[in-house]
Amino acid sequence: MADPAQSQSEIARKIDQFLEYLQVERGSSPLTIRDYKHYLTRFANWMESKGIRMELKDINADVVRSFRAFLTSLPGEGKLQMTRRTQGYHVIALRSFLKWLIKNDYQVLSPEKIELPKVEERQVKFLSGEQVDRLLNAPGLSTIQGKRDKAILEVLFSTGLRVSELVKLDRDKIDMERREFGIIGKGGKARVVFLSQRATDWLIKYLNERNDHFKPMFIHHKGNPEPTTPDEKMRLTVRSVQRMVKKYSHKMKLPIEVTPHIMRHSFATDLLNAGADIRSVQEMLGHKNISTTQIYTHVTNKQLREVHQAFHGKGGKN
Repeated sequence: MADPAQSQSEIARKIDQFLEYLQVERGSSPLTIRDYKHYLTRFANWMESKGIRMELKDINADVVRSFRAFLTSLPGEGKLQMTRRTQGYHVIALRSFLKWLIKNDYQVLSPEKIELPKVEERQVKFLSGEQVDRLLNAPGLSTIQGKRDKAILEVLFSTGLRVSELVKLDRDKIDMERREFGIIGKGGKARVVFLSQRATDWLIKYLNERNDHFKPMFIHHKGNPEPTTPDEKMRLTVRSVQRMVKKYSHKMKLPIEVTPHIMRHSFATDLLNAGADIRSVQEMLGHKNISTTQIYTHVTNKQLREVHQAFHGKGGKN
């Protein structure tokens, strides 16, 4: 019987090896790996449909240019045309793949020869201080679910955690006295996360209401689980937290539909408004590159404008 690996094209085999590298060596999230697989498989399938030989040396500037033209003809989600940002994700995946190939001594097209499409700067959505207060006060506190939701909202705003990081928290990993805990974030990057006193207080109030032995910090409270129920079956999911935040956003009639990621934006914006430097915010958010954190420069730019308006031309002679 023929080996299935032998029947694969050279490009398909290398894509599989690249995805394995992302998982094992880079510690990329399952979501990142899924997306890269989708974009690179689309590229490989397109090459095959065009009758282009499926060897690495056949990835040249003309092929990439034709593939990008093909992407512009594809429909986007709910749109007539795929957005330039989504087209850009395909290009980023292809460039990363080529960089990995060069790192492993394959003679392929230089990724620097593939330019990223220009896209409009993404507008960061965040809540004002008053809107944050309204959201944090939205849960009713007469039930354990309400106390749990209150604790979740306080922790999201206090820490800027990604929702995937939040749901992985375990009770025994948080030092309530020092109000801190360690976490392994996106890309396997470790960081220390700090809690406000208010968030710590609400975590303690929530835990004091619980009489279970389950390890996860945040669990669902529907039904009567057996003592033998696995911990992971009780853990809240990312989707559950997203739905919960959305529900309270609607309840308080906030002008934007709030997500856990908007809470993360609000955390960063609050720090910068209070005078924190962007490098410190980068560390607290767990960003690998400062360029990712610089999406929040709308805040510092606003502060500079206010300083300019308040003081320019008021010091006597120019």
